[in-house]
Amino acid sequence: MTERPVSDERRPANDGRRVAARNRAAVVAAAREIYAENGLDAPLSAIARRAGVGQGVLYRHFPDRTAVATAVLDENVRQIEQAAKAPGTDIARILGVLTWHQTESAAFIGVLHADGAAGGPGVPAYAAALSGRVERALRAHLPAGHRLAAAKEDLMIAVAMVSGAVTGPTREVRERRAMTAWRLLGVDVGPVRPFGG
Repeated sequence: MTERPVSDERRPANDGRRVAARNRAAVVAAAREIYAENGLDAPLSAIARRAGVGQGVLYRHFPDRTAVATAVLDENVRQIEQAAKAPGTDIARILGVLTWHQTESAAFIGVLHADGAAGGPGVPAYAAALSGRVERALRAHLPAGHRLAAAKEDLMIAVAMVSGAVTGPTREVRERRAMTAWRLLGVDVGPVRPFGG
């Protein structure tokens, strides 16, 4: 028996690209949740399970742990950079966006807390690069004479100190602790919310 070719009108659509894009988005969303809860050391198998995909699908999109972390954390950093580019912004407003991301993600805290942004020994290159982007966005709006501008390393040491204070079972508790840390450092912070939120 020979098969007759199926006409173009009856041929099922190939959703390969759409499925691949959905799978990638699901992996990133799942990784964001898992990393927010458990930090960057969370197993990739947990991310695949949360995304509802096999580990092979995860590795098809992200060859290693670094690629997953970079994809997830890049969005956090991008929002801080967007806040820094917004018209009429100031350091307090950008610190508010930064603080919101600190209260939302243990992984983001890990990047900011990673042996200072300078990329000390043992700091993964992607973490140093992301932290460096955050530092540049903040520094661009740091007025001369601001208490975080006294010495070159003061800015990111303060960010790391606040990151270390951001603990607690709920976002509200973490935010309250972050704001207390900023207050103890004598730094004014704008509204704690995501950029555009």
